[in-house]
Parts: sequence; C-alpha cells; structure tokens
Amino acid sequence: MNQPIERMTPAAAPARVGQGTAVEQSRAVAEVQAAIVVAQQCPRDISAAIAEMRQSCQQPYLAERAFYRFPRSGQTVSGPSVHLARELARCWGNVQYGLAELRRDDEYGESEMQAYAWDVEKNTRNSSTFIVPHKRDQKGGPKQLTDMRDIYENNANNGARRVREAIFAILPPWFVEEAKELCTRTLRDGGGKPLNLRIADAVKAFEGIGITADRIETKLGRPSVKWTDHDVAQLLVSFRSIQQGEITAEDEFPSVVSLSELTGNTQAGEVA
Repeated sequence: MNQPIERMTPAAAPARVGQGTAVEQSRAVAEVQAAIVVAQQCPRDISAAIAEMRQSCQQPYLAERAFYRFPRSGQTVSGPSVHLARELARCWGNVQYGLAELRRDDEYGESEMQAYAWDVEKNTRNSSTFIVPHKRDQKGGPKQLTDMRDIYENNANNGARRVREAIFAILPPWFVEEAKELCTRTLRDGGGKPLNLRIADAVKAFEGIGITADRIETKLGRPSVKWTDHDVAQLLVSFRSIQQGEITAEDEFPSVVSLSELTGNTQAGEVA
C-alpha cells in the first residue's frame, strides 16, 4: 500500500519587514552583484599586479611592518603580518576583505566575529566565524574587559589575525612567497645605508624603549661590531613587534644579570 508523501514546507518569511531593513537588504544584494560585474569587466592584469607588489616590497616602510613576532609556549612564533596581507590584496586587485561583529553578549562577556576575504573576480571566498572573549591576557591571569573601547580594540586585534589568514588563503602562494622574500631582502639591504650606520640606528632605537646594547648582544650571541645584515633585519622585526605589543621587551631581550648581582642576591638570601 502506497503511503502518502509528507512534504516539508519551508518556514514562512516574516509577515512584515521594516522599510529600513528592506532597503538595506536590497542595497547589499545590488552591491554584491555590481562588484562581480565590475570585476569581470575589469579583470586583473597579473603582470601589473606582480610589478606593483615588487615595487611595494622594496619600500622600507612596508618591509619593516611585513612580519610579526610573539611568544607562545616558551617559543617565538613569526610570520607575515596583516600589514603585508592588506598590501598584497591591494596589489592583486578585485579583492574585498573585512571583519564584522555578528553578535555581542555582555552577559557572557564575548563577541561573535566573522573575518573574510573574497576574490571577486574568481568568486573565491574564505571566511571564519569565531568567538572572542572580552578578556586580555596579562601576567597574573586574564583581565575581564568592560570598557567599550577596550572591547573594540580586543575584538579588532583578535580579528586582524583571522583577516590576515583569510587574505593569504585566497592569494596565490607564489605571490605571497615572493613578497616575503623581497621584504626580507629590503630589510637586509637597509635602503642602501651602510651596515655600520644601520647598526648604530638600531642600537639607538632600542635604547629609546629601554633596551640596552648588551641585552641585544646577549640575545644575538656576538658584539654589535659582528652583527650581520640578517641580524639587523631581525632586530627591526623585533622592534616593531615590541612597539605593537605583540611581544614584550623582557621576553625578546631578557635582562642581563651580572655575577656580582647574582652573588649579592645569594648572600642576601643566606643572611635572611
């Protein structure tokens, strides 16, 4: 005996949609359609994109911001930064990317975020949805955030990493790798400035943030007169990472404890 087939009907649309909502929905659809049409009518010139990427990566301003460093589980993690990702997206062309806060829950102290990157011409899209706790890691344990500005900055900082990965996911790997190599070469070359002057500038810059030359020499394992182009390039990356709060000066360049200080502390402990 044949049984009647029960068909599931889709949920009905809202009976009423506000005028503002309807306008925004229509605008969003039209914007996406227009972006696709324009991208297909004005396809990227790959040769021009490569030339522009090479020109950008030869600029010290970008090269100094092209990499990041931060500590994790007792080790230092490094890689291409969101600054480099955004510049490469601009050079490649027909790319949209961004970060959106989908939901904020003050009761649970968290925000639901979405980071995305979209190659409009090829219709290739990468996105990730993630939860950002309203907390900031610090010594002694995480600190709960309640100030609106602190929450915004915390969401933006966490989201920037996902935006970076989304952009790199849609760009050709060879395009990204060449950019990284060129930025590293630009850091080593130092804009044509002699190595001894770049070493002096690096020492002066670090002294400005409270890091002495002997701490740097201890980190590198050799005196400043024996530093190489590669050493100075890595120091520039460390300097930018410290400035941006990705790593602390103490983690990157531990303080030097002299033998007399160590002996004095030991004797003080024995007296106590």
